[in-house]
Amino acid sequence: MERPDAIIIGSGMGGLSAAAALVKAGKRPLILEHHFAVGGNAQTFRRRKMFDFDVGLHYLGDCGPGGAFPTMLQAMGVEGVEFAPMDQDGFDTLHFPDLTFRVPATWDRYGDRLRAAFPGERAAIDRYLEYAQCVRASMGGSGGDPPPLQRMLGKPWTDLTLSEVFDALEMSVQLRHVLAAECGTYGAPPSRASLGIHIGVMDHYLKSGGWYIHGGAPALINGFVRAIERGGGEIKLRSRVERVLVEGGRAVGVRLAKGGELRAPVVISNADAKRTLLEMVGDDHLSPTLAERLKEYRMALPLFVIYMAMHVPPEELGLPNSNINLFPDYTLEEHHEQCYAGQVPERPMVFISIASLKDPTGENLAPPGYTNLQLMTIAPAQLTSWGAEKSPAEGGRYRHRGSYETTKAVLRERMLAVVEEMMPGFIRNVVWEECATPLTQERFTLSSGGTSYGFEHTPDQFFSKRLSHQTELPGLYLCGASTTFGHGIAGAMVGGMVAGQTAAAALRVRGNRHEGSAEPS
Repeated sequence: MERPDAIIIGSGMGGLSAAAALVKAGKRPLILEHHFAVGGNAQTFRRRKMFDFDVGLHYLGDCGPGGAFPTMLQAMGVEGVEFAPMDQDGFDTLHFPDLTFRVPATWDRYGDRLRAAFPGERAAIDRYLEYAQCVRASMGGSGGDPPPLQRMLGKPWTDLTLSEVFDALEMSVQLRHVLAAECGTYGAPPSRASLGIHIGVMDHYLKSGGWYIHGGAPALINGFVRAIERGGGEIKLRSRVERVLVEGGRAVGVRLAKGGELRAPVVISNADAKRTLLEMVGDDHLSPTLAERLKEYRMALPLFVIYMAMHVPPEELGLPNSNINLFPDYTLEEHHEQCYAGQVPERPMVFISIASLKDPTGENLAPPGYTNLQLMTIAPAQLTSWGAEKSPAEGGRYRHRGSYETTKAVLRERMLAVVEEMMPGFIRNVVWEECATPLTQERFTLSSGGTSYGFEHTPDQFFSKRLSHQTELPGLYLCGASTTFGHGIAGAMVGGMVAGQTAAAALRVRGNRHEGSAEPS
C-alpha cells in the first residue's frame, strides 16, 4: 500500500482498534509492526506445537450481553469473538496466611462478602463502598454532592491515593490487603496508586464478573485482522518505524529503520508514548512544556512471568475457574518498595492464571490431559537489576549472560517456593516452562522500562493528566497504555477506537477542504 489514508505504528490492541475504526469509516490504514507477530501485549506464542501461551490476556470484565467489550467489537465490525464466563462466585481467589477471600461478581455481593469476612469493620466498609459509588458516578459523567468521606479528606477523588482512603477509614491491615489485592493489574501499591484507577479496575470486573475468550487471544486478534483486511487495510510485519516525518509543522508519514519512507495524511502511534514523541518525533518538534513533561513521566512497574504446562488434566486440579492470588505475608507495600529499589522481592506475591480452566475446550491452549498456566509477579525495572548495561530497545544484549540468568533463576525459585508453601503439590508433572522478564517485554514491545502498563497510575499521572489521543502536532494521534484511556485490553481498545474515529473525522474534513467544500464547525 503506497498511499494509505493512515499509517499506524504498532499492532497492539490500540493499533488494531484504530485500524478497525478507520476501516469502518471507509478509510484504508496501514499498520507497521516491528515484531514478527501481530498483537503487541495481546499476542501469543506457541511451544512444542501443543501450547499457545497468552502474553497479556488473563481475564476481561464487562463481556456480558450489552457489555462494553461486545459493544465495542460490534462498533468496529469485529466478528467471531465469543466470551466464556469465569466463576461468578469468585473470579479472583485471594489467599493470605490466615484468610481466603473470593471476589464475586457485582458490587452488592462484593460488599456482602466483605462485611461477612470483617464484621468488626462494617462501618468502614460501608463508607468505602459509598465513596466507591461516588467515584463510579463521577467517572460516568454524573455528579452529586460529595459523600462525608470526601468532605473529610478535603480534596477530590482524582487527587487521592488508595492508601489515603484506607488511612481515613482506619482500616485493618488485613482489610486493606483484601481491598487492594487487584493492584497487580496496574502495577502500583496503595500508597502510590490513584484511587480512580483502583475503583475503575474493580468496576470493570465487578459489573458482570471475569470473562475469558474462547480460543484465547488468537480468536480476538484474528477477528481484528479479518475486519481490517476485509475493509482494505493492511498489516506489515518486521517493519520498525525509526522516525515520524514532520513537514510544515505536521506529521506526514514515517521513515523505516531498514530504509524507505511511507507517507500518509495521518499517523497514529500505538508504540510506547515516550519513544514516539521523544525519539520518533523528536523534542525539536515539541513544545518545551510537553518535552519536559514527557521526561518526568514515571513508568509503572513491570512483570516477571513463568509460562508453564503440566501433564495434569485441568479437572484434576480441584480448583474453580478463578484466578489465584497468593500473598505470603501482609507486606504489599514492602514488596513494591523492593522492586522500586531495584531488588528482587524476597517473598513475592504470585498471581496465577490457568487458561485451561477458563477455556477447557480450547485445544490450541493445551491438548486433552494437559494444563496451560502462568505465574506472575511485579519485578524491578532497572537494567542493572538484570545485569544489563543497554536496553533491548536500543540493541542491548542480555540473554544467556550469567548475571541475567542468575537473577531470573532467583526470582523463579522464590515464586515457586511461595506457591509450594501456600498450595503444596500444585506444581507437578511440568512438561514445559520458561520465564519472561521486563527485558523480554521491552525486546518484543519496545516499552519503556519493560512495563505493559504504561505510565504509573498515580494521582498526578491519572486520567486527564496522561496524554491525550490528540497531540499538539497536527496529523499525529496516540493510543496505547499511556494515554487518557489507560492500559489493558479494555483501555487500549477504547483509546484505539477513539483515536481511529478522530483521525477518520480529520480525514473527512481534509477531503472536504481539497474538494472545495466548507469545513464543518
